[in-house]
Amino acid sequence: MILVSACLLGHKVKFNGGTNTHELLLKYNERGRFIAVCPECFAMLPVPRPCVEIQGGTGKKVLSGKAKAMDENGRDMTQYFLTGADKVLKIAEAYHAKVAILKEGSPSCGVKKIYNGNFEDKKIKGQGVTTALLQKHGITVYSDKDMTVGRLEELIAEDMRRDRI
Repeated sequence: MILVSACLLGHKVKFNGGTNTHELLLKYNERGRFIAVCPECFAMLPVPRPCVEIQGGTGKKVLSGKAKAMDENGRDMTQYFLTGADKVLKIAEAYHAKVAILKEGSPSCGVKKIYNGNFEDKKIKGQGVTTALLQKHGITVYSDKDMTVGRLEELIAEDMRRDRI
């Protein structure tokens, strides 16, 4: 099975109550190989909710206690983000998932870039909390921005081969 950010599959779980529907992923979801995940919802955060950015670093630093996930109102949301990441990891382990496709830019799911923590719509290199935890445990994480028909078909074919072993 392949983990996919729920917002990419049309679920209205984005912080503002919207989606980030990715038409290609939605089309291929019909094959039943995707598990929709939303770390923030798994941590019982409401939809909609205040915007959150990582301050003091990236997801890796949040995991090591050297950065925090703060909402736009100044509330420390770090524990929620750690809880959500842990729940996604447990789902990955339960389903023997080796691959995830997550939403770029998110403080949980960002793969290559996240917002800089100043709520000024600027991004920095780095991963979100969930991506960092999944990678730490050997799960390959792809950005939704990297998905093409060819790449997605390769990932699904590889996942199907693993099922047969």
